[in-house]
Amino acid sequence: MTDHTQSPPVRKRFWLTMTVLVVVMGLTFWGIKWIAFARQPLPEAVEALASDDLVTITQEPWLSFFPAQNPAKVGFIFYPGGRIDPGGYAPLMKSIANDGYLVVVPEMPLNIAAFQPNIADEVIAYFPSIRLWVIGGHSVGGTMAAQYTNAHRETINGLVIWASYPADNTDLSDYAQSVASIYGSRDPRVNDKSVAERVSLLPSNTRYFRIEGGDHHQFGSYEIDPDEHHAAISRTSQQEQILQATLEILREAAHLD
Repeated sequence: MTDHTQSPPVRKRFWLTMTVLVVVMGLTFWGIKWIAFARQPLPEAVEALASDDLVTITQEPWLSFFPAQNPAKVGFIFYPGGRIDPGGYAPLMKSIANDGYLVVVPEMPLNIAAFQPNIADEVIAYFPSIRLWVIGGHSVGGTMAAQYTNAHRETINGLVIWASYPADNTDLSDYAQSVASIYGSRDPRVNDKSVAERVSLLPSNTRYFRIEGGDHHQFGSYEIDPDEHHAAISRTSQQEQILQATLEILREAAHLD
């Protein structure tokens, strides 16, 4: 009579295999979660995602802000920073739209603009009534916005980079339109030194706005770890300065019409 009971080596291999499968599945789950991670909007950003009498907001095909009173003539495409939910920029984008501009903040693959730097092509084609376009971005989004501008000089009528700088292979020194570089004095990465090292990559008339006491993350309104907070001024104060500097470039583009 045959004994079907598993021998100790067979049982050992079985449980070893099961343990490996569980570990692999767990690592896969957490790996996917890590890759797809995006910093979520703060409550004030979630609140800003609601339409009102001045700005109409839609989520499809991209997060878009429309001035409700008059049709926009100038559009602003904004590339989010790495692993940041587009809604994390809602307060600033809503304020820009309130000044009369169409604003579009596309969601990027895996929340990183480097994976779809030419998405502005789709945005521009989707809004044929907009004749003038300015592009901007935060952090890696700013680097990708500069790259896009360099490759589409006849299409983009202004560039605004927030807490960012062009990649070394992006030379915009002879770009003829308005450019602004905005950064915080307490940003550990994008600071006086790193910005100065890349001055030659931007036009000589680029406007540099150094926000005293500002940091990297208060360019948006999204969740961060406490140890990532370096600002010595309020988010409201920093974003008011960001808004005014950005509107300067948009208003100059509007005068090109």
